[in-house]
Amino acid sequence: MSITDQHGIPLTGASRAAADAWDRAVAAYNCYAGDPVGELDAAIADSPGFLMAHVLKGYMHILGSNPRIARVGRRCLEAAQGLDGTAGELAHRAALAALVEGDIAGAARALEDAAIAEPRDIVALQIGQTLDFLLGDSRMLRDRIGRAMPAWSPVMPGYHAMQGMLAFGLEETGAYDRAEAAGRLALDLEPRNGWARHAVAHVMEMQDRREEGIAFMRQDVPVWTDGSFFAIHNWWHTALFHLGLGDVDGALEAFDGPIFADRSDLAFDMVDAAGLLRRLHLIDADVGDRWTDLADLYGRQPHGAYAFDDAHAMMAFAATGRRDEAAAVLAALERAASGQGEGAVVAREVGLPVARGIDAFGTGDYRTSVDLLRAVRSGAARFGGSHAQRDVIDLTLIEAARRSGDAALANALAAERAVARG
Repeated sequence: MSITDQHGIPLTGASRAAADAWDRAVAAYNCYAGDPVGELDAAIADSPGFLMAHVLKGYMHILGSNPRIARVGRRCLEAAQGLDGTAGELAHRAALAALVEGDIAGAARALEDAAIAEPRDIVALQIGQTLDFLLGDSRMLRDRIGRAMPAWSPVMPGYHAMQGMLAFGLEETGAYDRAEAAGRLALDLEPRNGWARHAVAHVMEMQDRREEGIAFMRQDVPVWTDGSFFAIHNWWHTALFHLGLGDVDGALEAFDGPIFADRSDLAFDMVDAAGLLRRLHLIDADVGDRWTDLADLYGRQPHGAYAFDDAHAMMAFAATGRRDEAAAVLAALERAASGQGEGAVVAREVGLPVARGIDAFGTGDYRTSVDLLRAVRSGAARFGGSHAQRDVIDLTLIEAARRSGDAALANALAAERAVARG
């Protein structure tokens, strides 16, 4: 009899002990908490030929990481090559190979097909939704999970994760009431589910429910922060609620504490730090020298692989007047834009205009910033992130219009944003 996971999906190359470690790793990853990598390492030590343990470890070391950690992901792919596997497992290996080469869209499609063939494959669904987020594909954020829901029931392990992922997909497609209900159901089932908490926070952000948002995030803080590797992003949401109420001190307290105290150079964490400082910058809040350390971190990162990250690097370089490093970001994006594939199209049509718009704002050329950002903001979802994260583009555009002397445009855009968040 073949060894399977807790959903009956075969795990090629795994012993029963390794499969149990796999189930614990997946359960931890579903919550974005605990030590899933430690469990996978134990599974691999027990069963070196366990294909999916190598693949999942690879996913975790590539997504949202940094070049040093991503090298581990490449080694995981090397370890997985040549191992036997089912059709679904080989689809996962192909997805990891695509990610190693920077082909996010190709990896997303491979995992889409894997989950269609086996809708109980929660790893394909969770990694796939992360890729939909990186691609800014709001519809797939919802539909990838929606397709699989008929195969799931509340008594199945991981059902809370399905509800949490469904919540985020519903929120990003504007179904706010249903999104909040799904997110709260997920939290009732598993309070440590950081993704579900973040989905509810997104709903409150998009509905401008600031006071309620702070109360929601400030309750049971140890539950959603202890051992969580998603806590920084949820603290970012908390900071946005404070900032939306004009509480600059509350936002800076979150930045100086959980968001940036450890100077994390992981891509997802740096984006949160840059996005928060950018919003403070746009309202002329005194952030002291906080940009400096972040710009130092971005200065040590390569550019041109993912335009969304490059736009946030540009925020740091523009704020600190680092013209050479700003030019390096633009040059990297230009090289990426001259290539082939979806990444090149996104760099050309969205990444470069956004980065140039931020750069122009930094040099005081507000009219150019308006022209660049206004031309691309409607299609900016293509370069990734969530609605809440990409809101910084509109906020920059509004402030650039104001500073350029175009009060009519600034007022129109501000009114538009207020209606959207009503």
